[in-house]
Amino acid sequence: MTFSFAHFISTAVRLTLLCTPFFVLSVFFSITGELTLNEKRILARRTATAVLMAAIVIYLFGGLLFQYLGITLNAFRIGAGLVLMLSGIELVRTTGVPKGRDVGGDNDVSVVPLAIPVTLGPGTIGALLEMGAKEGVNLSTRINDCLAIAVASAILFSVLFFADSLAKLLKGKGIVIVTKLTGMYLVALAAEIIFTGIKGFLHI
Repeated sequence: MTFSFAHFISTAVRLTLLCTPFFVLSVFFSITGELTLNEKRILARRTATAVLMAAIVIYLFGGLLFQYLGITLNAFRIGAGLVLMLSGIELVRTTGVPKGRDVGGDNDVSVVPLAIPVTLGPGTIGALLEMGAKEGVNLSTRINDCLAIAVASAILFSVLFFADSLAKLLKGKGIVIVTKLTGMYLVALAAEIIFTGIKGFLHI
């Protein structure tokens, strides 16, 4: 069993961008305006923990879900890519919540809506399932990916934990710009996932 540092770094960066931390930050601001600094930081820890647990479960058991539902990986790639592209386009076009990531009104907001569906929206979940369902993935890669998920969750926690400081540093315009850049990345990633699925169908 070998540890691939390059794979670990690339996966961690990809997952961090998939979680759209600065978009989550903007939603975090909108629903925690009246909380104290300590309450916000407790909420940041709970949200990151919920994201970590949910993402690992989705990643590890995605293959079983495919088998149970009778869905081919290529079909799922195309569907997940389309959903992810819509989320990315929504981030680029507006400063609001992307489709499929509407903020709910539950009292405990750490799991719903902050973890799911704000951080782990349909597109992010689809990408995790696509990663976990690949054939021939060995134990070393699984461990690398789970560690990358942990790093992405830790980065999300850091962004939310220091939310007030980041707000002063970036201000409103800065958060909007970073969110739109993240949206562009998601659109490009979605296109890659879709074309991979199409090539699989056509056996190219």
